Amino acid sequence: MAPSYVVLLALLLLLLLLPLVAWKRRRRARTARHVVVVVLGDVGRSPRMQYHALSLATRGFSVTLLGFCHSKPHDELLQNDRIRIVRLTELQRLAVGPPILQYGVKVVFQAVHLLWKLVCRESAAYIFLQNPPGLPAIAVCWFVGCLSGSKLVIDWHNYGFSIMGLVHGPNHRLVLLAKWYEKLCSRLSHLNLCVTNAMREDLAENWGIKAVTVYDKPASFFKETPLDLQHRLFMKLGRTYSAFRASSEPSDPATERSAFTQRDAGSGMVTCLRGRPALLVSSTSWTEDEDFSILLAALEKFEQLILDGESLPSLVCVITGKGPLKEYYSCLIGQKHFQHIQVCTPWLEAEDYPLLLGSADLGVCLHKSSSGLDLPMKVVDMFGCCLPVCAVTFQCLHELVKHEENGLVFKDSEELAVQLQMLFSKFPDPAGKLNQFRKNLQESKQLRWDESWKQTVLPLLMDMTPWTKD
Repeated sequence: MAPSYVVLLALLLLLLLLPLVAWKRRRRARTARHVVVVVLGDVGRSPRMQYHALSLATRGFSVTLLGFCHSKPHDELLQNDRIRIVRLTELQRLAVGPPILQYGVKVVFQAVHLLWKLVCRESAAYIFLQNPPGLPAIAVCWFVGCLSGSKLVIDWHNYGFSIMGLVHGPNHRLVLLAKWYEKLCSRLSHLNLCVTNAMREDLAENWGIKAVTVYDKPASFFKETPLDLQHRLFMKLGRTYSAFRASSEPSDPATERSAFTQRDAGSGMVTCLRGRPALLVSSTSWTEDEDFSILLAALEKFEQLILDGESLPSLVCVITGKGPLKEYYSCLIGQKHFQHIQVCTPWLEAEDYPLLLGSADLGVCLHKSSSGLDLPMKVVDMFGCCLPVCAVTFQCLHELVKHEENGLVFKDSEELAVQLQMLFSKFPDPAGKLNQFRKNLQESKQLRWDESWKQTVLPLLMDMTPWTKD
């Protein structure tokens, strides 16, 4: 009898364990297909992390995206059923106490708040973290990973301490502390991605970190804008910004006219206006690593050339973005008395920004990397729209901008002014340098973000956790 009791007891135990095993398998399966993406910044102004989320969702992962929600993300992200955005609360700067105390309180609050938000979420196979900012996010995400078994993936866009150094100076104690923390905690990750080969080499040589270069690539919605959509965008922006409005009314009241285009009342056909201004576009976060006085000085020289009788078009210069130095530069712009140049500084909806780039004649980039190791994503987006670019030079810019091939590189306002004169001479000239650069971009057949991600990032995830292949 005893053996039969043992068998019965074993069967009973097995029956009790089966639901537990099944539950654990289901839970592991859910975890395997769940990823948390962390941005300790504004999600709407973090396109690369939005693209990571979209690529993960396309491959069947459910994605929780944590970040500040100051700006609207792309509709493609908002409409994806596999992506859930969780709002993080941003502590506003304290008005009392020394700066180091204010910063300390902010870091402690962010650490506790982020820890709480992560612990309350369903466990994930991976935690994707944007760096910078990595203080205190790297340590918090690593700790949560230890508790839940998640693997930490750091996506290096730049060095956080180098950005702080622009404000406080490289030898400030906060900057030195941030550098020590970043160097120490970054070794806790399971996988490191970075934006340039120069950064990959620097991480290996000076930090002892092996990283994989994942170049920024334009999303599929960055492309040349058809003329009818250009007209619609110009008419929409013209309701708020005078630079987009027609300088004269059409003879037929039913005809729609912007500063650049006209829709015929009868046929509905859109055409470019003869003698239209050239549209120059730049985008910025209005931070210390972009000196817009260079562009303003070049525009002054361009204006003087027109006044001196050079055959150059008038310009509409659109500078998009939000940031701490916007008010400062807006005051500088307001002090200029241009006759042939109009400058406006709108904040565009996420869906309008690609349309504007796809409608422009020239892009200008004033981004100077604080570390010299990252590349401006705005140029990637411009190239996606086949928009030629003039970019200020720095250490690794050659990895993106090929001088005299897809654009031009300059070092100061004098060089930029000469380039503007050369590119806009006899505008719009089909045989001109500007159109040649555009043609080169059209023929380059650039790889888009999702295809690049599939080739570079996805295999790395599969290798880290083989059961994600199931």
